[in-house]
Amino acid sequence: MKYKSLEISYLADRMEFLDELATLHQAQWGHLNPEMTLLGRKELIAGAAGKKAIPSVFIALVENELAGFAAIIPHDMEDRPDLTPWLAAVYVKEEFRRQGIASKLVTRCEQEAAELNVSTLYLYTNSASGLYEKLGWSLLEQYEHKGAVVDIMCKRIQLFGNE
Repeated sequence: MKYKSLEISYLADRMEFLDELATLHQAQWGHLNPEMTLLGRKELIAGAAGKKAIPSVFIALVENELAGFAAIIPHDMEDRPDLTPWLAAVYVKEEFRRQGIASKLVTRCEQEAAELNVSTLYLYTNSASGLYEKLGWSLLEQYEHKGAVVDIMCKRIQLFGNE
C-alpha cells in the first residue's frame, strides 16, 4: 500500500497517539528493559515528547493513522555517556514499511538536531545498518550492549549557516 499523504509531527502536538506509540514501543523493545511496564514506558515517552528540544519524539501519520515514529534523546546507552545525543526508537509499522517513511523520520530528526546546533548524532542498531549507511551514517564501532553486538553509528550534522 502506497500512502497518499504523509505528515511528520511532534508527538507533543498529537498526544492522542501516545497509547498506541507506547504499545508498539513496548512490543518492539520491551525485552531490553523487561522490568518496565507499559504504563512506565508511556510515562517515559510522554516525558520525552518535547518540541525544538532534546528529547523530542516525532510521529509519521498516513491519513491520520500512526505509521511510525522516531526520537532524539540525550542518551540511549547508559554505559556510553560520552556519546550524545542519540537518534532512537526509529520504527515503522509493518504495513507501511519500504515506502521511505523511516528515511523521512530520520531526516526530520536530523533537521531538528541541526536546528538545535547538534554537530553529531549517534544511534545503535543490530539490524538496520544498511538503511542508515544509505542516509549518510557511518559505523563508529561495534559494541556489546545488553548481550548483543550492535553497530554504533554516527552522523555529522550540517548546521544551518555553516554550509
